[in-house]
Amino acid sequence: MSDTQSKAAGAGRAETELSAAERALREFVHIDHDRGRRCGVGEVVFGQGKRPEEVAQILAALCRAQGRALATRVTPEAAAAVGGLLAAEDALPPLRYDPLARCLTLEATPPAPAGRGEVLVLSAGTSDGAVAAEAARVLEFLGHRAARISDVGVAGLHRLLGHLDRLRAAEVIIACAGMEGALPSVVAGLVECPVIAVPTSVGYGAHLGGLAPLLNMLTSCAAGVVVVNIDNGFGAAYAAAQINRRAGRPE
Repeated sequence: MSDTQSKAAGAGRAETELSAAERALREFVHIDHDRGRRCGVGEVVFGQGKRPEEVAQILAALCRAQGRALATRVTPEAAAAVGGLLAAEDALPPLRYDPLARCLTLEATPPAPAGRGEVLVLSAGTSDGAVAAEAARVLEFLGHRAARISDVGVAGLHRLLGHLDRLRAAEVIIACAGMEGALPSVVAGLVECPVIAVPTSVGYGAHLGGLAPLLNMLTSCAAGVVVVNIDNGFGAAYAAAQINRRAGRPE
């Protein structure tokens, strides 16, 4: 068999495999292409627990329909596998992976600028950085101005107070913290904007994998703190985007 024939046979097999994968996709998932119109944000893929071929096919389908697609909680190994599966898809934009945020994106078009102001994403310690990075990356994907301030936990309160002007200028603040989870309460006592608290699974034994900061944040003595689930940077970013987007609407 010549090289040309080999390539043609390989392409034929790839096409057959892709068609089979697309048929399988329709059997196990119903993509919500109308969510962007209903909710303002299109469907996002939760990558954890999905096989690379499932993530690849859903991302491709979303990108073809809406020009952009995002998957969260994707490991480096899964991201590499997804990249290999989509490499032959000429009609798709380049696949981009943020290893700290664990986010995969396909973006044929840039996001439309959204919201009135800046969403500030704080992390109490360096160990909380992955959750904060997920929140910031999701916000950027959705077209919001996001900035991060890291390592401003309450063990060194002067570090947080050194950013007081930026805290008070933010439209929304996301505060990610493990250990006892005190950062959101302190921040909420300093600013007038909404504060979204994210407990992280960072801490020693009695921290209980994030349960201790979750309960502390839920019982915060600072009024107005709202709390998402443990390590849920995506959920915090989505809520912040909704607040910021509505704040930017003309009256």
